[in-house]
Amino acid sequence: MDGITALGYQSATPIQELAIPLILQGRDLIGSAQTGTGKTAAFLLPIIHKIITANQDGLIKALVIVPTRELAVQIDQHMEGLSYYTPVSSVAVYGGTDGSSFSREKMALTQGAGVVICTPGRMIAHLNMGYVDLSGLQFLILDEADRMLDMGFHDDIIKIISFLPLSRQTLMFSATMPIEIRDLARKILKNPEEISIALAKPADRILQLAYVIYDMQKIPLINYLLQNQETRSVLIFCATKSKTREVSASLRKAGLDAADISSDLDQLSREKVLMAFKSRQRNILVATDVLSRGIDIEDIDMVINFDVPHDAEDYIHRIGRTARAAASGVAITLINEKDQFRFRAIEQLLGKPVHKGAIPLYLGEPPEYKSNLRKKNIRKRENRGFKKKN
Repeated sequence: MDGITALGYQSATPIQELAIPLILQGRDLIGSAQTGTGKTAAFLLPIIHKIITANQDGLIKALVIVPTRELAVQIDQHMEGLSYYTPVSSVAVYGGTDGSSFSREKMALTQGAGVVICTPGRMIAHLNMGYVDLSGLQFLILDEADRMLDMGFHDDIIKIISFLPLSRQTLMFSATMPIEIRDLARKILKNPEEISIALAKPADRILQLAYVIYDMQKIPLINYLLQNQETRSVLIFCATKSKTREVSASLRKAGLDAADISSDLDQLSREKVLMAFKSRQRNILVATDVLSRGIDIEDIDMVINFDVPHDAEDYIHRIGRTARAAASGVAITLINEKDQFRFRAIEQLLGKPVHKGAIPLYLGEPPEYKSNLRKKNIRKRENRGFKKKN
């Protein structure tokens, strides 16, 4: 309670109200909730409570598996705040660091950190060395499970689970519930309770715009938009790592202060780029979807979707980076010919069309936006929980 008070909590969010009692009862759980709903505290608080009210034997009690290094660090920081006044320790285990970091992780794992927050690949590296004792583990949490499957971690997750006791409590959280998630849930959960928090629509303070455009016109349009805007903080999402590098290099060549971030960078470089962006030392960040969920960056003035997100829900996550608290923001999406059907699905989720802006005349004629393009196919995909891979 001291930790909760120190972090400024006053009332529970809907996901916390529903999840905490079930977790305290020992039930397995599959929860559908997007970033920003309070789900991290929804599973950390009851787990901390159950650990400190049980016998302390020094063994690892809980394993939280997440898709990215940034999310592992963020959850570990949240854990430190909530558990500050308790004897429960935690460690974040993630790749992309030097040998000394691996040694520190090994020491924490062998000495028995109460809660381990890890990315799949790095945890497997430790498990393969044979010194991690998970015999006392009581809780397994998969956070952002849909993102982990998107990133190809299914087999890694199953391998990690093979090291765990069968008599454990398993919690799975996912922003979306495609068929692959339900299949995984059937494999690893026992008679789970299911809770779902409806996907929130974008804040009214977000001005949403879209430009129907050919690929060759995208970078010139972004240059035009940013050269004519006094924005302090711009986040640009691209579908691929190579595209982040191309876009950021083009913006720098045009005299704009841009940097790119993706999983190709080592951890120290990623942290430096993020810190420069958060502190306004650099005002344009070009990123892959690694930042679209779970990473808390405040006061972003503009989000630009260089590529249309593959899922309508991902659009909500991306543009939700702007217009936090009482601020306003702008969300711009660039739609090429082949992505028009995806954007139509986004407009169906929003329940209204997004205003289409006119591109400058010197960029040439844009393609036509066909608002009913492949509408039936979109509905079929949504009903089946279909997700197209990159």
